[in-house]
Amino acid sequence: MNPDDPLLKILACPLDKGPLHLLAPGEPLVPEEALYNPRLRRRYPIVDGIPQLLPSSGEQVPEDEHEQLLKRISP
Repeated sequence: MNPDDPLLKILACPLDKGPLHLLAPGEPLVPEEALYNPRLRRRYPIVDGIPQLLPSSGEQVPEDEHEQLLKRISP
């Protein structure tokens, strides 16, 4: 998924309906492409270019990892 993809503007977290941030693979703490909700500290995988946005697909991110991810997504 490309950061400029218009799909990113309409995708929302299935739990709080808020926006998600694209995490590019290869970054520290990001072994594969994913979407991240910093409000709930949940990461949703992207498999073969398809976001897995079922509530059960998301995983809770630990506090220390959350802090590091916030530094990456904050402008």
